[in-house]
Amino acid sequence: MPDSTDYRRVIPSVDKILRQTEITSLQSQFGRDLTLQAVQSVLSELRQSPEVGVTIERERIAETINALVATRLDEWTQPTLRPVINATGVILHTNLGRAPLSKAAIEAASEVAAGYSNLEFDLESGKRGSRTIHASSLLTHLTGAEDALVVNNNAAAVLLVLTALAKRKKAAISRTQLVEIGGGFRIPEVMAQSGAHLVEIGTTNRVHLSDYAEALDQGVQIVLRAHHSNFRIIGFTSEPEISEIISLAHAREALFIDDLGSGAMLDTARYGLAHEPIVQESVSSGADLVCFSGDKLLGGPQAGIIVGRKELIDKIRKTPLARAVRADKLCLAALSATLLHYLKDEAEQYVPIWQMISLPAKLIEQRAIKLQKALSQGEVLPASSTIGGGSLPEETLPTFILSFKATRPDEVSLRLRRAATPIIARIEQDRIIIDLRTVLPEQEAFLAEVLAQVLA
Repeated sequence: MPDSTDYRRVIPSVDKILRQTEITSLQSQFGRDLTLQAVQSVLSELRQSPEVGVTIERERIAETINALVATRLDEWTQPTLRPVINATGVILHTNLGRAPLSKAAIEAASEVAAGYSNLEFDLESGKRGSRTIHASSLLTHLTGAEDALVVNNNAAAVLLVLTALAKRKKAAISRTQLVEIGGGFRIPEVMAQSGAHLVEIGTTNRVHLSDYAEALDQGVQIVLRAHHSNFRIIGFTSEPEISEIISLAHAREALFIDDLGSGAMLDTARYGLAHEPIVQESVSSGADLVCFSGDKLLGGPQAGIIVGRKELIDKIRKTPLARAVRADKLCLAALSATLLHYLKDEAEQYVPIWQMISLPAKLIEQRAIKLQKALSQGEVLPASSTIGGGSLPEETLPTFILSFKATRPDEVSLRLRRAATPIIARIEQDRIIIDLRTVLPEQEAFLAEVLAQVLA
């Protein structure tokens, strides 16, 4: 039995521990200051919590302390933001970072991160330039808009637009669109924050063109349409066509702002999904400004994108808030590379989310069967993948899953999440579900290796 009665009396001093070979090695790896903090932390716990030392043999106390210090340093320096393997089948998984970037977007961000760039420098004149020009030309070519501005996310884009254009003005929005999305982002609260005076029109399920006309007759100067995001109204419902609302607003000299949210630039109906409103449609219909996300159906980095009339965007650029929400160089580089895929008509080939959306279920089945044979267990079953990310609510794509029965599915799921690259799977009816639609091809070998270890 270990003699632990007075183990605290034989705990070495901090200086003695720091001189040990194992700790010296840790200092080389983590630096002296952080190693010192870890040593002090471990010793403090051992001295203040007698129960911690009950199982420590006095002869091995230094060895034990060394191990505890090494573990403490690993815990402290482990990145909290880590890459994971998304095996859930949810393509735009908000909790997992939404859209993965194309190789070209990653390379573009890496290039400007590795050194200096002309972020705010005009190469022709040799004088100070503006970061707002980056990506704007690509966006105008793609959407047909007069001008474009990129900020750090779409919530910021909507707030910035309303702050610049709707402050102390009446802004109308249908009650069918008074949405709350992830993180408690509520359209009414954003409008209030901007200084706009909210005018609600219609009912929770129906709004008519006459409702807009009545609001405009009562002094409304801004009409906002908000994307339904992650819900859908069904049954006894109606909303006017966007072109009708825009014509009415412009006839009364009011602005029409379209918060599209998802940022689709390809027709989702081509892939067996419902039609998601696309940016080009809003611009061609005459919307004064259109706001949308960069990391949803566009498939790029997190960004808020505003396209529309040049005179309005010029005014928005001059708003003090614009500096607070501006995009950084990595975002602008990755976004530009993503937009080039669309200009070259190659988004389906190179943008990961469109690769996933367009992936035939038959090919997913073949991959699942191959993985099943490699593991010699599991069932390949037909199922459904979802789009996610506040886009196309309730819309699914046919897929095939690899399903494993588990006595303790939560424990298996935890072990998968503790892999060197965490694997995020689904649990359904005591089964572990792997949907390869959202697993990148280069991740499959590692996925098979970890599954073999965990399921053994």
